[in-house]
Amino acid sequence: MCASIVAHRIHLLDSRLYFIMPDISEAAGIYIHIPFCVRKCPYCDFYSITDFSRIPAYLNALHQEMALAEKVPLQFNSLYFGGGTPSVLSPDQVASLRGKAFSHFNFSDDVEITLETNPGTVDSNRFKAYRAAGVNRVSVGVQSFSNDRLRFLGRIHTADEARDAVEAAGTAGFDNICLDLIYGIPGQTENSWIRDLETALSYSPDHISCYMLTCEPGTPLDQDRLRARFKPMDDQNLGALFRATGRFLSERGYDRYEISNFARCPAKQSRHNSKYWVSAPYIGLGVSAHSFIDPVRYWNHRSVEDYIADISNEKPPRAGNELLTRQQRIIEEIFLRLRTGQGIDMDAFDRKFGISFTEVFQGAVSCLTARGLLKISGRRCWLNEEGMLFHDGIAAMFARMEF
Repeated sequence: MCASIVAHRIHLLDSRLYFIMPDISEAAGIYIHIPFCVRKCPYCDFYSITDFSRIPAYLNALHQEMALAEKVPLQFNSLYFGGGTPSVLSPDQVASLRGKAFSHFNFSDDVEITLETNPGTVDSNRFKAYRAAGVNRVSVGVQSFSNDRLRFLGRIHTADEARDAVEAAGTAGFDNICLDLIYGIPGQTENSWIRDLETALSYSPDHISCYMLTCEPGTPLDQDRLRARFKPMDDQNLGALFRATGRFLSERGYDRYEISNFARCPAKQSRHNSKYWVSAPYIGLGVSAHSFIDPVRYWNHRSVEDYIADISNEKPPRAGNELLTRQQRIIEEIFLRLRTGQGIDMDAFDRKFGISFTEVFQGAVSCLTARGLLKISGRRCWLNEEGMLFHDGIAAMFARMEF
C-alpha cells in the first residue's frame, strides 16, 4: 500500500491514534477488558489484578475512553467482555458498560454480546441478571470437570461448581453458550480427556473451545516447569489429544471452524473472535486491550495505574502502535486464515494484495498438498486436521518465501 493511500485512510487527531477508514465495509467488533480476578491462574498471561477496590475508578476510566474513541466511524456487530474475570462485575455494572458502549458506538440490531464467566463467581440468579442486562452469549470457563486437574490449573472453582454454572446458564435462558476446556494437563490421558468432553456435551453447549495447555514465558506455571516441579506433556501425547478432540466432536455434530473452536452450526460460531482470524477491524477498550484497523494495530498500557492516569488527563491510554508493512499483512493473513476451517480464498487474497497466491506460494502449496496437510478445492485452500496440528510450522514455511 503506497504512502498516499495510507495517509488517506489513517487520520490522526491531535497526534492521537484514532483511525478513520471510511471505505471499511466489514462490521467491526469491540472488546472490553475487565482485568479483575479473585485469584490469578498460574498458566494465564493475560493482564489481571486482584485488587477489587480499583473497580469503580477503572469503570469510570472505561466510560471516558469510550468517549475518546467514539470518533471511529464503524458499525459494530459484536461486543465482548473478556478478562480477567468479567463476571466479578455486578450485572448492573455490566449493564452500565453496555449502555455507555451503545451511546458512543453504532451497533447493529443483531449485535452479539458475550460475557466471559468463571464458575466460581456465578449462579442462576446472576446469569438471569446478566441476561436482563443485555448479554446474549456467555462463555463459561470450565477448563475441566476433574477436581485434580482444576487444582493443578489453580482454578477457584470445583468440578461440581462447574457443572452447576453450566446448568445455571441454560436455566437462565441463554441460547448461545460456550464452554472453555483445557487439555494437555500433566497426567491427563486420552480417556480422561474424553470423559471431560462427554460431560461437556451432556449439557448440549452451542460452542466448545478446547485449548492446549501452554507454558507461557514468565507465568508461574512456566517457572514451575523450569524448576522441574512438573513434567509437561510430550508432543506425541499432545498430538493424540488434539486428534481425539477433533474426531470425538466431529462425530457428534460439532464443526472445527478454527484450530481450538467448535460450533454446532455456523450461527453459533463466535462472531467476535472470528474477526481476529479474518483481519476484520476491532477496537479494544481497557487496560492492555489491542485494536486493529488494517493496516494499523495499536494497544493500551498494561498497567491499571498508567491506563487510568492517561484517561484522567484526557489522553488515549496508548502504549504503542504499529503500521504494518505489506509483507507483514500478507504473512498475517496467511497465518490467521490457515487457523480457520475456511482457509484462504485465493481470489480474495489476490485482490487484496495484488499478487497471485498460487504463483508466489506454489512451492509451499505443492509441498503441503503432497504431504497430505493442505487441501485445495477450486480457488480455496485450507489445512486439514493434521495440518492444523502443525499450523505454526506451516505458517513459518510461507513466511520464509520471497515475494
